[in-house]
Parts: sequence; C-alpha cells; structure tokens
Amino acid sequence: MKNIVIKVENLHKRYKLGVIGAKTLQQALQSYIALKLNKEDPNSKIGAKKAVNGEFWALKGLNFEVYEGEILGIIGRNGAGKSTLLKLLSQITSPTKGDIYIKGKISSMLEVGTGFHRELTGRENVYLNGAILGMKKSEVDQKFDEIVKFAEIEEFIDTPVKRYSSGMYVKLAFSVAAHLNSEILIMDEVLAVGDMKFQKKCLDKMKDLAKNQGKTILYVSHNMSTISDMCNRCIFLEEGTLKYDGSVEKAIQMYYDDFSKNQSFISLKENKRPKRFAPSVLIESVISNDKLGFIFDEGDKLRFTLSCKALENVEDVFVRMTINYNYIPVGTTISNNLGDIKKGDKKSYNLVFDAKGLQQGRYSTKLFLFSGTTQGIPKVLDVVEDAFSFNIINGKMISFGWSNKKWGSINFPNMDTK
Repeated sequence: MKNIVIKVENLHKRYKLGVIGAKTLQQALQSYIALKLNKEDPNSKIGAKKAVNGEFWALKGLNFEVYEGEILGIIGRNGAGKSTLLKLLSQITSPTKGDIYIKGKISSMLEVGTGFHRELTGRENVYLNGAILGMKKSEVDQKFDEIVKFAEIEEFIDTPVKRYSSGMYVKLAFSVAAHLNSEILIMDEVLAVGDMKFQKKCLDKMKDLAKNQGKTILYVSHNMSTISDMCNRCIFLEEGTLKYDGSVEKAIQMYYDDFSKNQSFISLKENKRPKRFAPSVLIESVISNDKLGFIFDEGDKLRFTLSCKALENVEDVFVRMTINYNYIPVGTTISNNLGDIKKGDKKSYNLVFDAKGLQQGRYSTKLFLFSGTTQGIPKVLDVVEDAFSFNIINGKMISFGWSNKKWGSINFPNMDTK
C-alpha cells in the first residue's frame, strides 16, 4: 500500500471583507475607494465570488488524501479555490477550520518570483532556497551545476534576479524546486509564463520525478491537455467545494461542463481597454452561437456574435482577433468589411472563425475594431484585452503551425460573416 504524504480533513478557509491582505498600499486604497463608491473592487479576480455579510468562504469542507509518487491534478474555474488550497498546503496561510497532515518537505511555485529575494543573485537564491529546505551548503554544491544547466541561464546566474524577465524567473524557480531535496512539489500555472519548449521540458521532468524518484506532485492548470497527459488522478473544485476526486478523464469532463454553464453571453463593456483610449465604437458583448458555449472540438468552426454601439459615424468596419495560448500570441484573424455604422446605432456581427491548426487547450482572445480610411491608414475604434476565452477539446497534442516570417504563428484565414 502506498504511503499517504498529504491528508486533508474538513478543510475550510474564510476571508473577511475589509481585512488587510496581500496588497500594496495603492491597491488597498483602490479597493477601499471602490467599496465606498459601491463599485466593483478593481483588484478582485475575474470570476471570483463576492463576499456576503462581510466574509467569503474560499474553501468549504475539503477531504482528500495524496499518495507518494502521485501526480495529482487540481482543476476548476477561476475562483473555485485552487490557489487558496495550494497556499494552505504550502503553509503560506492557515486554515480557518480543519486539519492538514504533511509528510515530507515541500517546494512550491505559486507565483512568479515566489521564494526569491529580488536583491540577491540567481546563485545566492539557489543557496537560500536550499537552506530553507534544511540542506547543507555542500549538498547544494552537488546540485548547483545541474540546476543552472536545466534553467538555461548560465550567463545570468550572478545577476540580481530583479533584472530577470518573468520567463527567466520561472526557469530558475522551477529548476530549484525540481532539483533540491523536497519530497512534494506544488505547482500553480506559473509555467504558462515560459516558452513552450521549456514548458514541455518541465512537464517531462515532473513525470520523471514522480516515476523514478517517488516525488509527489500537485499540479494546477487550465490547460486540460497537460492535465490529461501528466496526471494519474484529478480533483475538481467548484465554488470552494470538492465536487469530484478520481479519474482524470471524468474530472476534465466536469470542468468543461462547468465552464459551459452560463458562458454563452459575455459582457465586454467593463473589460480592460488601453489607458487614455476613447472608443469610437464600443464592443458591448460577445455571444457564442454554439450550444456548449465557448467549447469546441478540434477542427470546429467557432461561431459567435459581437454586439457594438457606435459613438460616432464610422465607415468600413473590420474586426481583428488575436488568439493567445498560455499568454503567447499564436495567430491573428481578420473579418471582411462589415460596412458602415451611424452614431447611436447598435449592430451585431455574426462571425465564423476556422480554428483548424489549434491544439487541445484553453485560449484567450484580444479584440480590435477598426475602420479603413481614404488614406489607407486604419483607425482603431475599440480594443478589448482578454475579451473571451475558448476551449478546444478532443484534440491531439500537436505542434503549432508556422510561417516563414515568425516561428510559432498560424496563418489563419479571414473570419467569415455567415
């Protein structure tokens, strides 16, 4: 029988509205002002549940066990409680009620830069993390060259990490967590920051650690293809409760079912726009014309409707959409000329995007509305960051296409208007 390394019993976590949390002074002031003006907290997470009666239960009565050598996937929508659970297991915060039993040392990667001192060099941070895990300097010495080689930052190891890019941060942080003497690795979706080649390298390393070294790994991701490929068990969280604990395939299906609930219509009126940008035509909402919402099989065509309101007269309207995978742009598509729109009018544009070439996974989009001019210089009418996300399911783990101009991009056809 396998050894239990983590046991969670009746775990609850409550946050109180108005209590100082992990915010900067500026963020705290922004949140306080928004509260007084009865507006939405600008620092709250998208999809997170609002507090009721001054408190919010992030986790409610979780019970599960994790075994030695297991790779446990933890999935759920934003606000389901995944990050809170990892913080409790990493002993960053304490539970409101319930117990956590842990056997072994833990290394965790929850946010970019977690566990590193910004003023210290990469070399100094490696030894600092080793000391935190109770390792002797001589023990870290034996692992040091392997850590640096895996992280691919030999040239910058004696540079203060405050000068590292987010990708370099992640590479070194993962390498430290994977090579130092810890029995349990806890990984949030920080690997999404790195390049795809390094992501695969990390996933292969985690599988090797579990299979050949008996290390236990807890892995959170919105990328169901990596969950399916790597994990041998999965738990699904919904609104702070554990809805399922078992096979990876069933957990993923529950995730997609949950994701499709009430996701056919998305309002874009309050979405982030560039600073000091005033839209000429406001993109108000997007509606999926598929019965499953924004979930599609590989090779399907994505059919959706954009609703817009003109704030001035505009001729020759076009829509451009950038598709991102793990925060990396992989391609752009554009519509045909959608015609003119008069000030005060509202129009809906039915668009069809051919998703051929996209592998299984979760994608985000950025929408641009622009018009042509007699001078041939397009005028930007509206820009919506993180407009909506969609999931490709039942696909294969394939590589992205490429063009002769830029590796990793896909030459998407123009969006149709049928």
